[in-house]
Amino acid sequence: MSKIPVTAVFDIGKTNKKFFLFDENLTEVHSSYTRIDPIPDEDNFPSMPLAPLEEWMLRTFKEALKSPEYQIKRLNFSCHGASFVHTDENGIPATPLYDYLKPFPEDLLSRFYEENGGKMTFCRATSSPPLAMLNSGLQLYFIKYAKPDFFKNIKHSFHFPQYLSFLFTGEMVSDYTSIGCHTGLWDYEANDYHAWVDREGIRKLLPPIVPGNTLLKTKPELGNIPCGIGVHDSSSALLPYIKQETEPFALLSTGTWAICINPSNKTKLKKKELKSDCLQFLSIKGDPIKISRLFIGEEHKYQVDKLYEHFQMPLGTYKKLKFSATLFEKVKDHKGKRIHFHYLKPGHYDLEQANENNWSRFTEFNEAYYTFIHELTDLQTAAIKLVLDNAPVGRLFIDGGFNANDIFVEMLRKKLPELMIIPSDFPNGSALGAAMLVSMD
Repeated sequence: MSKIPVTAVFDIGKTNKKFFLFDENLTEVHSSYTRIDPIPDEDNFPSMPLAPLEEWMLRTFKEALKSPEYQIKRLNFSCHGASFVHTDENGIPATPLYDYLKPFPEDLLSRFYEENGGKMTFCRATSSPPLAMLNSGLQLYFIKYAKPDFFKNIKHSFHFPQYLSFLFTGEMVSDYTSIGCHTGLWDYEANDYHAWVDREGIRKLLPPIVPGNTLLKTKPELGNIPCGIGVHDSSSALLPYIKQETEPFALLSTGTWAICINPSNKTKLKKKELKSDCLQFLSIKGDPIKISRLFIGEEHKYQVDKLYEHFQMPLGTYKKLKFSATLFEKVKDHKGKRIHFHYLKPGHYDLEQANENNWSRFTEFNEAYYTFIHELTDLQTAAIKLVLDNAPVGRLFIDGGFNANDIFVEMLRKKLPELMIIPSDFPNGSALGAAMLVSMD
């Protein structure tokens, strides 16, 4: 029996690391996943170890090459942003994969902004809200001045998706979707790297930029198979919708972050938008796209863990809840805020929050969870409206983990009645987009 031709995709998220096979119709025919526990970096801050990730990826791919059922014709990578892999001249990592939540020394950050015209001037030029280590380009500035012994060994700096491609191909490249992911590297007016990149001698560390649909070849021992250069996961998740939709739309891509993307909004960022974590990405072609971000996945995990602990409920309880219009009206009609967010900043959206969380004021889990999602979706609604301003759409798609949360989706529908809100038919949209990218003619 002849083997089924497939495209392989590694979809590397902050939590789950997944491997997919898609047939010629881009239908998923196989998947597997793993999780890798973080380890402390030299400052004792959690960091994802590269060695076990690389070992799992290479082992998984080699096993798939031997499959009696499938024949891999193409390979690509979808990966979370805000992460750099810095290597020596031999392509061996020279630093840990620093976590984007790692603290950035305040004095060093202040000096950087001072050298670059001030915080908001720099942020507007690079379409990057001030996010410290999440502005991943600034990690190079951090290493140069805070870790000089590491910096002197760095010869190449890869965005994470392109490092994974390098691992399989040996080719060093950069792509627009990673460069444009609030890195602080790209000057959107000049359509080139920002002046600080040359002033600090960083440009020579960055591999050449190539189009997002560039095809390389895997190493001979990995089959000499056409291989993509990797793509930032939020940009990748957009591709299936761009192919499908003929009318303006927006996408809310959810997971650790909720990224709201409006492909038709190319307006310049305002100062207030930057303060509300609104920014611009670069598309695979290098065009600006307005997006907004919220750290809702981690916020949800933190608050739900506290709820389970207080109400002594088993894990997964919230997943069994269905939307109740009656309970929604009850929590909506309550005067005053009852949730204090751990990560999110309601003040950035001119919204208020409670001074503290007092779960004892709730008689049962359901009402407490509904209240949390109600106040969370107030924030999410504000973030969505930022990218719809001056570029309205009729349809909002939701993909990722929250598209299965009935309460979250229905509350958004109540709060955004002018939009048709559609849970995605592309549950693994970022992986599918990466597969599409290497399947394009």
